[in-house]
Amino acid sequence: MSNSGPDDTDTGAAERGADHAPESDPADRGGGDPSEPTDQSTSAAQHGSRVERLHLSVPGMDCPSCAGKVERSVDTLAGVSRIDPQPTTGRLTVDYDPDTTTPADVRERVEKAGYEIEGGPVTETFSVPDMDCASCAGKVENALAGVDGIAEYDTRPTSGTVVVSYDGDQIGAADIVAAIENAGYDVTDTTTEGGSEGGAEPTSVWRSRRAMNTWASAGLTLVGLLVQFLVTGLDAVLLSLPGIAISVADGLFLVAVAIGGQAILRNGYYSLRNRNLDIDLLMSVAILGALAASLLFGQELYMEAATLAVLFSVAQLLERRSMDEARNSLRELMELSPDEATVRRDGEELVVPADELQVGDVVVVKPGEKIPTDGQVLEGASAVNQAPITGESVPVDKQPGDEVYAGTINEEGYLEVQVTAAASEDTLSQVIELVEDAQGNKTEREQFVERFASYYTPIVVAAAVLTAAVPPLLFGAPAATWFVYGLTLIVLSCPCAFVISTPVTVVSGITSGAKNGVLVKGGNHLEAMGGVEAIALDKTGTLTKGELTVTDVVPLGGRTKDEVLACARGLESRSEHPIGEAVIAEAEQAGVEKPTVSAFESITGKGVRAKLDESVHYAGKPGLFESLGFDLSHVHATTDGGVVMAKAEAQCERAGCLDLLAETVPQLQAEGKTVVLVGTEDELEGLVAVADEVRPEAAATVDRLHDLGIQHVTMLTGDNERTAATIAEQVGVDDYRAELLPAEKVAAVEELAERYEGVAMVGDGVNDAPALAAATVGIAMGAAGTDTALETADIALMGDDLSRLPYLYELSNEANRVIRQNIWASLGAKALLALGVPFGLVPIWAAVLVGDAGLTMAVTGNAMRLANIEPEELTE
Repeated sequence: MSNSGPDDTDTGAAERGADHAPESDPADRGGGDPSEPTDQSTSAAQHGSRVERLHLSVPGMDCPSCAGKVERSVDTLAGVSRIDPQPTTGRLTVDYDPDTTTPADVRERVEKAGYEIEGGPVTETFSVPDMDCASCAGKVENALAGVDGIAEYDTRPTSGTVVVSYDGDQIGAADIVAAIENAGYDVTDTTTEGGSEGGAEPTSVWRSRRAMNTWASAGLTLVGLLVQFLVTGLDAVLLSLPGIAISVADGLFLVAVAIGGQAILRNGYYSLRNRNLDIDLLMSVAILGALAASLLFGQELYMEAATLAVLFSVAQLLERRSMDEARNSLRELMELSPDEATVRRDGEELVVPADELQVGDVVVVKPGEKIPTDGQVLEGASAVNQAPITGESVPVDKQPGDEVYAGTINEEGYLEVQVTAAASEDTLSQVIELVEDAQGNKTEREQFVERFASYYTPIVVAAAVLTAAVPPLLFGAPAATWFVYGLTLIVLSCPCAFVISTPVTVVSGITSGAKNGVLVKGGNHLEAMGGVEAIALDKTGTLTKGELTVTDVVPLGGRTKDEVLACARGLESRSEHPIGEAVIAEAEQAGVEKPTVSAFESITGKGVRAKLDESVHYAGKPGLFESLGFDLSHVHATTDGGVVMAKAEAQCERAGCLDLLAETVPQLQAEGKTVVLVGTEDELEGLVAVADEVRPEAAATVDRLHDLGIQHVTMLTGDNERTAATIAEQVGVDDYRAELLPAEKVAAVEELAERYEGVAMVGDGVNDAPALAAATVGIAMGAAGTDTALETADIALMGDDLSRLPYLYELSNEANRVIRQNIWASLGAKALLALGVPFGLVPIWAAVLVGDAGLTMAVTGNAMRLANIEPEELTE
């Protein structure tokens, strides 16, 4: 049993501002009979209140002290009203408010107290391709709500999947499949968090069983129409009953209903059983109503019933096809990773499933092949196309020691890659998982639409009943005519196109962004990004490259550039300072040999000293050489290095005279550079300047953001005022804040939030995490392969490319526009059609094909346009 101290608390809970009761007896936290059975590990709603009860098995909680520790840990959660730990049985019962706390939160607190939960939750994804609208999802939700042992479920009609977390000790996947199928939907595939449990290739919607039935029904309906209106001589009476005569055409229509209406009536039955007022139930009522009016009251609405069955089935097939198009964008992400990999084991090359790769395996990747998982290059060199992950348009050169990502493509060379992440934990898997999870984060508009739809359908159904009943009963209008008008309104009462308009746009936007190296972790973040008015940019690693490089080398006293670099390389070779790394990299690139180094010594706060080939040399700040007695106001450059001062040259007869202290060093520092002097005790040999270079696309990115409508762009940095001012001027931000501590960055973001409608903060996702959390939208740069950045940010720019930021804003802005278009277009079209029904302007076929299938296809097609937005390549 592993126990941790009582101070192991969840700061996230504290940050939510919850007030918690002090440690007390379990009975004091909400009462209850201590003898109440607790041998169920399930979450059960307490009807009539907003309290749910969770039972957990915690075998390691076997003493009062353990129980107290677990109780204190769980007590930190907001919304927990009662905790009853029973060390004698190892059971824990928790009552909680589901609006503020989830079973997953409770489990996490128990684990943070140092105890394992037996039979923990299983999270499984079920593929339900026929669940392609909000009403379908509602039926599945109603079915799952009645299954004991399910902790959480999330229906995703836009991807045709249901994610369920359940207690594996109490129920299994088969129970959940049965519940979904009892709701009227087939489950074609199940996938647990670690792998797959069977599945089938998706069948074309046009070759499905329902499609075959639809075509047969359509054929019979067409023949019936020909017999009834064109070949009337064949329309003999088949059956004659008192008040009813069924002709050949009527018989064909009835058979058409029997074949084409099977799926409709079956789904309508499940809707009724689950008390779900949706399009399947409404269409079932319409078809059965038409048949009842014909068979019982002699209204002869057989043709209308057959037409409804055929047209609605065609509409459903069209909707399914249109949703498949939306789902394909996510499917393409999943297909980026290869199914197989060539791995070297025990000296042999074996082809194995990619999901069987283990950390430490060495995989062989030949030219043109996809890299199967995240890893590090051991041998070989090649250009790798990282566009599927980072969105970079130009392949990146890879050499031994470099990182590579799953799903990227080896363009030309041979590579041996050591696996560094399991198949389910690599960068591509994280991207796919986050994109799938993003569907669960609903936008404000989506929540509004769902609330509106809950009122819309009952109101229109009521109007349909009144339309069918009132005119015939009160005004003597033709009953058959107004009955058909009522059926037409019932068809229009389904809000499917209206409800699906937002989620299908969110899926399209998120998957489009993922393909271009931008990972949006929820529709709410996509919506929020489109509404920001101000953007705060961190300097180091965001506006700049985050790596020091040598920008200037000025030889002095007759030395050459290579001699200065050789001296600087030797002195910095034993330094761990980033300046030293920059000098060494520059010297290596120039092919400068490293001298023999001995007697290395660091001079605190000033520089370093060492023997280079038996001669003592120094490297450091100008103050170091002033202390050695040098006159830095009068030195001579071998070349001008771009920094020779005219004033200094006028004071000296020799060309190349420099005043380092008054002019050269201050000028370089004003450009945001750090200056290092190199020399001996007797002679200055040269000057090296290093800087964190501004990204070449930074200035163009800021300009593009302004062009797109961002009102204010600011730079936040912990760097000094002089450097910050220089960088700010170079990139063209509206203002900057320098010398900020992390808490001061948070304050700066909050101040911006008071002045502007929304604020986005862009940083590295690690050091800037507090500021990212304080912003309306937190955006992490260069997140590929960085778990922390993927977890902390709302949006992650996978590549190290700032030009993706304007693309993100443009994508989000356009997504918001498309959502508005879809909502108002679908609502307006429904309203116009409904208003035209009582005037006989809208036939029932138009209500089905235009008001249902047509609108769904229109909003889906409009949403798919987001895939056409592509990032611009921004450079100076």
